[in-house]
Amino acid sequence: MRIENLTTLIYITQGDKCLFIRKTRKGDMNLDKWLGIGGHFETDETPEECALRELKEESGIDSLSLNDFEYRGLITFLSSEYPSEYMHVFTASVPEDFELPRKTCDEGELAWVELDRIKDLPVWEGDKIMFDYLFYREPRRFFTMKFRYEGERLSFHEEKEYL
Repeated sequence: MRIENLTTLIYITQGDKCLFIRKTRKGDMNLDKWLGIGGHFETDETPEECALRELKEESGIDSLSLNDFEYRGLITFLSSEYPSEYMHVFTASVPEDFELPRKTCDEGELAWVELDRIKDLPVWEGDKIMFDYLFYREPRRFFTMKFRYEGERLSFHEEKEYL
């Protein structure tokens, strides 16, 4: 059974690129947006189990292919149009010679995007803030963020880092 307000996102890097999915399913709140791989929890799943299951389902990548799998943050997503979500965010990497098992899934198209271009993608505004924590800050720390949207406009955010 799918749990509606608990989700995961995992961002996979390969050198200076990151794997994204452009959502193409009609009726999806993320239609035409670029996201990390992820989805809703199933009953009795841990955040790690959910992230790895979604990664396998959407991209064909299994956990044995991953390096540096890490739980990075928790995001509270509040919206005037959609139900609240609590997103558990992970990162991992794959070797330079790794080949993506599939290019599409029933939710959208997969693409490797250069890290210096990810803020130019059609993404939620809060994702750009999250990208700083995931890819550009040192040292890497666990974070929490709260994003409130009015429609698609980010109307409020707060962020916190932990040692």
